[in-house]
Amino acid sequence: MTPRRIVLLGSTGSIGTQAIDVVRAAPERFTVSGIAAGGADPSLLAAQAAELRVGTVAISRAEGADQLRDELRWRWPADAPAPRVLAGPGAVAELAAQPCDMVLNGVAGAQGLRATVAALQAGNVVGLANKESLVAGGPLVTRLAGPGQLVAVDSEHSALAQCLRSGSAGEVAKLVITASGGPFRGRSRESLTDATPAQALAHPTWNMGQLVTTNSATLVNKGLEMIEAHLLFDIPYDRIEVVVHPQSIVHSMVEFTDGSTIAQASPPDMRLPIALAMGWPDRVPGAAKPVDWTKAASWTFEPLDEVAFPAVALARTVGEAGGCAPAVYNAANEELVAAFHAGHIGFLAIVDTLELVVGEWLSDRHASVGNPGTVEDVEQADAWARARARRLAL
Repeated sequence: MTPRRIVLLGSTGSIGTQAIDVVRAAPERFTVSGIAAGGADPSLLAAQAAELRVGTVAISRAEGADQLRDELRWRWPADAPAPRVLAGPGAVAELAAQPCDMVLNGVAGAQGLRATVAALQAGNVVGLANKESLVAGGPLVTRLAGPGQLVAVDSEHSALAQCLRSGSAGEVAKLVITASGGPFRGRSRESLTDATPAQALAHPTWNMGQLVTTNSATLVNKGLEMIEAHLLFDIPYDRIEVVVHPQSIVHSMVEFTDGSTIAQASPPDMRLPIALAMGWPDRVPGAAKPVDWTKAASWTFEPLDEVAFPAVALARTVGEAGGCAPAVYNAANEELVAAFHAGHIGFLAIVDTLELVVGEWLSDRHASVGNPGTVEDVEQADAWARARARRLAL
């Protein structure tokens, strides 16, 4: 078996480091030809490059390039050719267009869009852990993607893709996306008035970065996942449902027209969906531990409290509006999460202000902008949303 060549974007983040775990465990299945990161930790990026013996390293922050090169110089064997270093804002997208078997996009936030577009235009298969690039790019991304060119990496969308194997498209009645409920599950809206950043980051199940963990606390993440599910699987929004499942064992479900529901279950470990995406459509043996059926366990499911957590309903409105509205939703939320952690706004103000920004876009700009035709169209909507959110968060 010839190993699949993987280009790994966001290698120093949560998805990236776990993807490297998968490669370490299955070197006969995968090899990494290039890695990229923002540049917050050039030393770790260099260590990864040296371990994986990659041909190319990309770093978004040009000011970190000298440190990266210095680190590579003493880490790299003298008798081996040094990797090519790409630096600057366009470096990650340039790497994404490099010939390979899959680009695994684990870049955080909307900045992953250019890399996704570059990879698709180059004909590469994209393993999409960066849901924001699909949400923001929307029809721009789906128009570029050929059959099988987008592969889900998020645990929820990976679960849906697995469950959808159980029936034809015409037999699908509903997609059911599960949510852990985050650290504030069961809390009333009133009780969240004084919620602190530390409390919002205390996720009961997953270990994620600041943005994704806060999105889990507000349930904005489920709004983004609903939009992504619609774009990936072409299911209307009125047939996509979110249900709270605090144990995070059932990662999502598909309900079929005959009344049968197929669920994908596994302990919460992102290495399983990462490995499945990298090997798609084949499974990678031993990627993660299975459920231990010898131990008693209870799984519970609860309806979503849309009064305390209105972000999902807002995302449904945004998704149905289409165009650049999802990009506005995503960009404004990123700014408001940052404002919350900087102490400028309270927890409830994240989604309350997000609703104001989205409302302004839909009433004043949406009709005239229409569907994005270029990345620049998306970036203009993104910039407007960020500026408006920052202003309202003052």
